[in-house]
Amino acid sequence: MGVYQGNDLRKPTGGRKRPHQKVKRKYWMGRYPTFTRLSNRERREIIRVRGGNHKVRLKEAVYANVVDPQTKTAKKVRILRVVETPANPHYARSGIIVKGTIIETELGKAVVTSRPGQDGVINAVLIERKTPS
Repeated sequence: MGVYQGNDLRKPTGGRKRPHQKVKRKYWMGRYPTFTRLSNRERREIIRVRGGNHKVRLKEAVYANVVDPQTKTAKKVRILRVVETPANPHYARSGIIVKGTIIETELGKAVVTSRPGQDGVINAVLIERKTPS
């Protein structure tokens, strides 16, 4: 079952809108969001989108590609935990990773710059180094 993205159901006042077309279109359909969760295994889903293209959805994540702005190097590191999600505080509690999420990695804290549910990968930029102990 799809999620309908059309704007012809109700007016902002609550009144009915008359349909301007007799049929609904397949390309008006949306989908449920992909909640990329922190897990102990990686799981991706490939879906067909409009125009016959493909979208890779990351369902479960273990690793992130983290760029260190000081040394200008990228490294694939393990994600330890989800620290904070500015988009929704409930996401951080349930371990959901979206763009803008601050994650704790082996290198330190990093902010996610990619859209895991759309790109199928987690790219992040290091914002706070872990102090060696």
